[in-house]
Amino acid sequence: MLVALVANPRIRRLVRETVGGLPRQFWWLWVSTLVNRLGSFVVTFLALYLTAERGYSASYAGLVASLFGAGSAVAAVGAGVLTDRIGRRPTLVAAQLGTAASTAVLGFMDGQTAIAAVAFLVGLCNNATRPPTSAIIADLVPAEDRVRAYSLNYWAINIGFGLSAAAAGLIATHGYLTLFLLDALTTLVCALVIFIRIPETRPQAAPGKAADETEAKTSLLTVLRDAPFMALVGLTLLVALVFQQGSTTLAVDMGAAGITSTEYGLVIGLNGLLIVVLQIPLTRWLEGRSRTAMLVASCLLTGWGFGLAALAGSSAWLFALSVAVWTVGEILHTPVMMGLVSELAPTHGRGRYQGVYSLSWSLASLLGPAGGGLLLQYAGPAVLWSVCGVIGTAAALGYVVLARRTGATGHRPGAVVEVAAPAAEVEKAPAGA
Repeated sequence: MLVALVANPRIRRLVRETVGGLPRQFWWLWVSTLVNRLGSFVVTFLALYLTAERGYSASYAGLVASLFGAGSAVAAVGAGVLTDRIGRRPTLVAAQLGTAASTAVLGFMDGQTAIAAVAFLVGLCNNATRPPTSAIIADLVPAEDRVRAYSLNYWAINIGFGLSAAAAGLIATHGYLTLFLLDALTTLVCALVIFIRIPETRPQAAPGKAADETEAKTSLLTVLRDAPFMALVGLTLLVALVFQQGSTTLAVDMGAAGITSTEYGLVIGLNGLLIVVLQIPLTRWLEGRSRTAMLVASCLLTGWGFGLAALAGSSAWLFALSVAVWTVGEILHTPVMMGLVSELAPTHGRGRYQGVYSLSWSLASLLGPAGGGLLLQYAGPAVLWSVCGVIGTAAALGYVVLARRTGATGHRPGAVVEVAAPAAEVEKAPAGA
C-alpha cells in the first residue's frame, strides 16, 4: 500500500509542491529544529514537576513559569538586535549552548530561590533562538515560499513536541532528572548541526555603505513606531496569553483532577500529533483565502477551545477534546503571523522585527502563567477557562477592527493583513536533503 501511495502521480506532485524548491540550508535548519524539539521535555512538564513531584503550590509554579517568561522577554529584544548586528548563526549557536547548560543545571537545583533563578536563565537562553531562526528562514527563502517554509518549520517543531510529550510522561515515571538531561543533550546536538551545516545568512550592507549605517535605518525605535505592526504584536499577545495556559495551568488543573503524568503527556501530545497531521493540508487549503478570516477563526477556536476545559472535570477524554479544538486555532494562527512579520520587516531589520514579535510571546509567558495560576487557585478552573474564551473573542474582534482601519488608509501592514494569503507555486526542483 505504501509503495502504491509513493508511486501515485498525484501524491508525488503534492509532495513536490509541499517540500520542493526550498534551499538545502533550510532543511538542515529543519532537521536541527526537529532534533531540538524531540527533547523539549522541560518546558512542557515544568509546572507538573514543581507541583506533583516537588510539592510546590500552583501559584509558585506560575511564578517560576513567569520568571521563565521574564527571561524570554529580555532575550526577545536582545537576541533580535544581536541577530542583526553580529549575525544569525553566532546568535543562534550561543543561545542553544546556553539553553543546554542551564537546562541541565535546572535538573539539579533545590530550593525555591535557586529553581526560580535558573528557570529565568533557561527562558533567557531558550527564547534567544527565535529571532535568528526566523531571520534565517526569511533570508534563505523567497517571499512567495515563506508561509510554506514557516509551516514546514512549525511542522518539525510539533513532530518533535508530540513525540517528546508522549515519551516524557513515561520517562517521568522513572525520575524527572532524566528529562532535564535529555533535553540538554538534544539542544547541544542542535547547536552542533547549526554550527557545522548552516552558514551566516545576514545580508551584506549596500555598496558604499557601512553595516552600521544600513542598520541604523531600522532601529528598535523604528519598529516601535510602526503602529499597525505593534497593533499586530498586541493582538498576538492576547492570543499568546491563552496559549500559555496549555503548558502551565492546564497541567496543574489536570493534575488536581487526578489525571496522571502519563495521561497528561498523551493528552498534551495530541496537540503536536494533530499539527503533524493537519498543518500541511490546512496550509494548502487556506492558500488564497483571507488572512483576516483565518486570524479571526484562529482566535475563536483558541479561546473557546480552552474554554471547553471548564467542562472536563476528571475526564482525560474531554481534556483531549479541548486540546483538539485549540490546536486547530494554533494551526491557523502561527504560520500566517510568521509570514506577515517576515513581509513587514525590512531586510536589514529582520532580527529586530522578529524580536519584537517574539516579545509578545515572551510577555505572555511572563504574565500568562502568573495570572492563570492565580485565577486557578483563587477563582477555580471554570473562571479561568471562561476568561480564556473572552480573551480569544476580544482578539478576534481586534483583528477585524485593525483590518478595516488600516485597509481604509492603505497602510502597508494593514493591507497585508487584509489581503489573501499567497498561494504556493509548483516548484521546479525537489528540495535538498
